[in-house]
Amino acid sequence: MTDSHPAFAPRVAIIGGGPAGLMAAEVLAQGGVQVDLYDGMPSVGRKFLLAGVGGMNITHSEAKPAFVARYGMRQAEVAELLDALDADALRAWIHDLGIDTFVGTSGRVFPTDMKAAPLLRAWLKRLRELGVQIHTRHRWLGWNSEGALRIASPAGEQTVTADATLLALGGASWARLGSDGAWVSLLQARGVSIAPLQASNCGFDVSAWSLFLRDKFAGAPLKNVSLNLASETPRLGEFVLTASGIEGSLVYALSADIRETINQHGSATVHLDLLPQTPLAKLQAALSKPRGSQSMAKHLHRQAGIDGVKAALLRELANAAAFNDPVLLANAIKALPITLVRPRPLDEAISTAGGVPFEQLDEQLMLKALPGTFCAGEMLDWEAPTGGYLLTACFASGRSAAQGMLNWLPHTR
Repeated sequence: MTDSHPAFAPRVAIIGGGPAGLMAAEVLAQGGVQVDLYDGMPSVGRKFLLAGVGGMNITHSEAKPAFVARYGMRQAEVAELLDALDADALRAWIHDLGIDTFVGTSGRVFPTDMKAAPLLRAWLKRLRELGVQIHTRHRWLGWNSEGALRIASPAGEQTVTADATLLALGGASWARLGSDGAWVSLLQARGVSIAPLQASNCGFDVSAWSLFLRDKFAGAPLKNVSLNLASETPRLGEFVLTASGIEGSLVYALSADIRETINQHGSATVHLDLLPQTPLAKLQAALSKPRGSQSMAKHLHRQAGIDGVKAALLRELANAAAFNDPVLLANAIKALPITLVRPRPLDEAISTAGGVPFEQLDEQLMLKALPGTFCAGEMLDWEAPTGGYLLTACFASGRSAAQGMLNWLPHTR
């Protein structure tokens, strides 16, 4: 540690160097606490950097009520976290690091250069200046019999004693970046109940595509389409046909509902509108025009603009009788059923659902079963769609947990 802290300053250990852990480190260090942050990877923020590939979507600009609603069943709990750091405050924090932001046409917020690395560099510089000690290649192994932290390091196993500990270990997606869910068994062994980790913001498999569709169109995007599950309002966007099913932003937006429907019923059927901007009656009229000697493929192209992967998917999923009846064909185009049978493996998901339930924590994000041990980030039991919501809640939970620790620490000394 630097000499910027008095000798009697409390010492805190943070396990995990993602957005939640780093944000907590900043708040704690600013509060006069000695902070040691441990991460099992060679460098911190690896999943954060991956999220910035293709454009660092840091948060979203929509109004707070709509923003909070993105967190589904846990919106009440996440709303309290956002009181510590909402989207506007997060943007102000980024600007204070010297990074400008802008709002895209979709309402998503990005750094001006669209990159994560400059933001992370500026942030780590601030943390170093605050005296935060970051220990990479240091993996948490749990606790010893006396309650001290066991840390595997390049020099061998170490024992770390801290006045408080923050666990910010992520979920269980992208294990190669450090989030492998190994913490679940460690907490369960200490009496903490964990909601099963499940894939979120993920692709889904069908029973099987035909060889033709799979070999010719796997990887092809379906743009300007809509999807809906059951009676929900259709969502506009795009997704990608994969060798085993579907994935992409439009699928991710529905992933929680799709997953839960599969959990309950064994499968989930989404309905795809290939032409969401074209009214059904207009489409029926267009397809009712005589096609003469034209092939059906040519007729669909000329009258509805459907070809390529859209035409192939229509052939794959529509009833054969529909191609002899313009009304049935139009109905199929507007509501093509895709039956999904399972999510893709957890390690392929962008994020995870499940984790430490809020009921296992007090209002300061401290584990009731383990006084002095706090939790933050994606290891908490909440989920959200992509679009900046995931990162915002991770940042906010890190700040909230740090504030809880600052409130709790004086009572332990």
